[in-house]
Amino acid sequence: GPVKAHLCVLLSAIALISAWGYWLARYDLLYSASGVVFGAGYTDVNARLSAYNLMAIVTLVVAVLCVVSLWRPGFSLPLTSLGLYIAVLILVGGVYPWLQQTIVVEPNELQKETPFIENNLNFTRQAYGLDTVQREEFAVEDTLETAALQANSSTLDNIRLWDYQTLLKTYQALQSLRTYYRFHDVDIDRYQLGNEYRQVMLAAREFDYDSFDPQAKNWVNQKLKYTHGFGVAVSPVNQVSPEGLPNFFIKNIPPESYVDIDIDQARIYYGEETNYHVYTGMSTDEFDYPSNNGNANNRYDGAGGISMGSFLRRSAYAFEFNTLKPLISNYFTNESKVHYHRNIVQRAKQIVPFLEIDSDPYLALIDGRFKWILDGYTTSDRYPYSEPLALSRNVDMLRASEPQLNSIVETGINYIRDAAKVVIDAYDGTLTVYALGQDDPVLTTYQKIFPDLFTPISDASDELSDHFRYPLNLFQLQAQMYRAYHMNDIDLFYNQEDLWQLPQQIGENDQPEQMQPYYVIMRLPIAESEEFLQILPFTPARKDNMVAWMAARCDGDQYGQLVLYEFPKQVLVYGPQQIEARIDQDTDISGQLTLWKQQGSSVIRGNLLVIPVDQSLLYFEPVYLEADNGAFPELKRVIVSFKDTIVMRNTLPEALEAIFKTSDSTATPTTAASPKPNADAGQLNSNTETSNLVQEAIKAYEEGEKALQSGDWAAYGQAQQRLGALLQQLNRDPAASSKPTLEAKPTEESKPTSEPDS
Repeated sequence: GPVKAHLCVLLSAIALISAWGYWLARYDLLYSASGVVFGAGYTDVNARLSAYNLMAIVTLVVAVLCVVSLWRPGFSLPLTSLGLYIAVLILVGGVYPWLQQTIVVEPNELQKETPFIENNLNFTRQAYGLDTVQREEFAVEDTLETAALQANSSTLDNIRLWDYQTLLKTYQALQSLRTYYRFHDVDIDRYQLGNEYRQVMLAAREFDYDSFDPQAKNWVNQKLKYTHGFGVAVSPVNQVSPEGLPNFFIKNIPPESYVDIDIDQARIYYGEETNYHVYTGMSTDEFDYPSNNGNANNRYDGAGGISMGSFLRRSAYAFEFNTLKPLISNYFTNESKVHYHRNIVQRAKQIVPFLEIDSDPYLALIDGRFKWILDGYTTSDRYPYSEPLALSRNVDMLRASEPQLNSIVETGINYIRDAAKVVIDAYDGTLTVYALGQDDPVLTTYQKIFPDLFTPISDASDELSDHFRYPLNLFQLQAQMYRAYHMNDIDLFYNQEDLWQLPQQIGENDQPEQMQPYYVIMRLPIAESEEFLQILPFTPARKDNMVAWMAARCDGDQYGQLVLYEFPKQVLVYGPQQIEARIDQDTDISGQLTLWKQQGSSVIRGNLLVIPVDQSLLYFEPVYLEADNGAFPELKRVIVSFKDTIVMRNTLPEALEAIFKTSDSTATPTTAASPKPNADAGQLNSNTETSNLVQEAIKAYEEGEKALQSGDWAAYGQAQQRLGALLQQLNRDPAASSKPTLEAKPTEESKPTSEPDS
C-alpha cells in the first residue's frame, strides 16, 4: 500500500509538470526551425499545435487516473494510463505531423507555406530594423559633366583616399615618435572646420608597455611611471603631400593643431591599449612625454581612480592584484589612487554587461577633451518568426571577414537594436550611457531596472551628438540579412531567385576579399546637401554586376535612416569586382603596377569606392606603394572609372580632369577637310602656353613658401600639389606640344586610360 501510494503520487506529479510543459511548448513553435523558414510553419500550426493541446489533456488525464488508483487495488489503472500516454505520444506527437508534412505540405509546399513565409519576411525585417528601409530606383544615365562635378564639389572634395589599414602603418612610422607609443586603430569621423564639412581620420597615441625596453620593465615603471598615452594624429581623408604622405591637421607631441580644433587635455589614461592597472597621486612623478630637455613629468589631477589612502583599501587591492607591493611600497600617499578596468571595451562591459558592444570604438575631440564613443546593442533570441543570424545564408563568409562578430552571431540572436551610446572620457574614465531607442522593449525594461544608469539622448550636447555615427557592426549584420530579406515577392523568396551577396575587391597581396562598409561624406541624390554616411554595394549571388547600393545616414534628424538605391536589372551596372578586372586588363595601368612590384616594392590597392553623383556612378581606388624593406605605404596614384573609361593619375583632380576632358574631346571631332593650321601660329600659342605655365608655377611656389612660414600645412600641401602638376606639364615633350596637327576623333585604343610613367 505505502509503496503504491508513493509511486502513484510521483507519477501524478510528473504528469502535471509534463502537461504544463506541453502547454508552454505551443509557444515555442514560433521559433521552430523545421519548416521552409524559421518560425511556425503549416505542419507546426495544423499538426504539432493540435498534438501539444491533445498531449496536455491526455497527460492531465494520466495524472487524475494515477490519483484515482490510490483507492483501487493493483497497478492496472496506472499502467493502462501510461500505455495510453505512450500510444497517443507516438501517434499524435510523431506519426500525425510526419504524415501531414509528407502528404499534405511537401507536394504543395509553396501554396501551404505562403502565409508563414510572409510572417517570416515581415517579422525578420522588423527584428533587424529593415522594415523602414527607404527604397529608391536609380537609373544610371552616366551623363555627368563638368558643371555637375562643380555642383557636387563637396562630395568630390571628401573622397576617401586613405584606407585605415594602410594609414595605420603610415601613422605608426611618422607619428609614434618613440618605440613605446602605438596607434591601435585609425578612426573615421567628421568635423566642421570653418565653413567646410570635412571628413578626417584620427588615431590616439597610446602607451604600449609591451614595446618597452625589457631591461626597464619593472613594477615601478609599469604601474607608477608610464601610466598614459599622449595626443593624437589627425589628417584629412583626401589630401596627400607631394611625397604621397598624409597632410596632418594635428600632429607631434605636445599636439600641434593647424585647424580650428583645440586640445585642452591630451593625456590618455583610458583607451584601447590600456590593459593593466596603474597608480596615480604617488610620491614620484609620472612620465608625461619626451622633450628636447629630457622627459616632461606630470601629476594626475583628474577625477578618475579610486582612493588608496587607507591601509584597509591597500590591503584589499593587494589581495585583488595578488601582490604585496601596495602594502610595502613607500611611494603611496594619502592622495594615491588606483585606476583599473582602463580598457574602454572592458570598462563598458563592466557597467552594462547586458549590452553587446560594437567592435569598433572611435575617438572624438569634444570641448578640448578626448571622448571614446562605443555603440551598444540590445539583442534577443526570442523574436517570433525572425531568422537567427546563425541560420542566415552565407553567414560563414561574414564570420571569416569579421571575426569580431562571432560573439554576436554564435549567440543565435534574431533581434538587434541600436540602443545606446557609451561615452568614456579618456582622461578620467567617466562613463555615460545615452539611451537611444524609445521603441525598444528590451531597452525600456533595462531602463526600469536601472533608472539612474541611462541618460536620455536629448541631454547630449550638440558637439557630442554631432559625432554620433551609425554603428559599423549593426550595418554589417543588417546588410547580411538584407541580402535575402529585400525580396517582397513570396515566390521569389521561396526560390531564392533574387538573392544578393556582398561584393569582392582586391586587397593586400592581390588577394580577393569581401568588401566592407565604409564611411564617406557625400550628397545623396535625394538629399539637398552633403552628409556623413556609411555605404555598401550589393551584387547578385554568384554574379559580379551591381544591383543595389545601401547607405546608412548618420547626421541629425536623419540618423539611422537606411536608404537603398536599386539599379535596373535590364542593363549592366559595373560591380566592384568587374571594375577591378577592368583595371587588371588595362595594359598601361597593369603594366605600371607590375613594374613597381619588380622594383623591390609592394603595390597595395585600396578600398574601391562606389559613389553616386546625380544619376551617374563614379568608381575610385587609391594605389599605395610600400618598399619591401619595411618602409611605410605612400599614396602614389588614384584610379578613377566612369562609363567605359579608366584612368590612373597622380592625384584625384588630375584623374577627374583626364576623365572628363577625354569625354569632351570626343564630342566635337574635326574632319580632315579642316584648314591646315599655321605652323608659326601653333608655335606662338605653344610659347604663350609655356610662359603661362611658368608664371603659374612661380605663383604656386610663392604661395607654398608663404603658407610654410605661417605654419598652414594644409595650404602648403595644396600649393605643392599644384606646383607638381604644373612642373609635369612643363616637362612634356616641347616638340610634340608645338607640332601642328589635325584634330581627329580618338578611337577606343587612343583614349588615355592611365598616366604614362617614364
